[in-house]
Amino acid sequence: MPRGNDTAAKMYYKGSSEDFIVFVDDLEILQKWKNDRSIALADVLNGWKIFVTHSHGAQGVLDTASKAALQNEFGTTDEDAIMTKILEGGEFQAATARERQGGKNDSKGSMGTTR
Repeated sequence: MPRGNDTAAKMYYKGSSEDFIVFVDDLEILQKWKNDRSIALADVLNGWKIFVTHSHGAQGVLDTASKAALQNEFGTTDEDAIMTKILEGGEFQAATARERQGGKNDSKGSMGTTR
């Protein structure tokens, strides 16, 4: 996952019962892969995981997709085939992760103040 102010590029696939997401490095390498399948999936994907959002759209909470969810939606549990289908039929989305704000360790209370 990206740290503060990094761009998260992902492919969002709206399934019949679940929504799926895979993260990609960037749009340029994805477009090259679509035209030249000799490029390895590992060069296109940013991590080798398929996520499910429990039908909450592209911004939902991400959980690792179960084999049952993959089998129900895609008719297989072959991750290579599923990732290819998501990359081919999904919608590309990019968003900048906000920088984290707030205290570093609130449990320290008023440390550093004089008595």
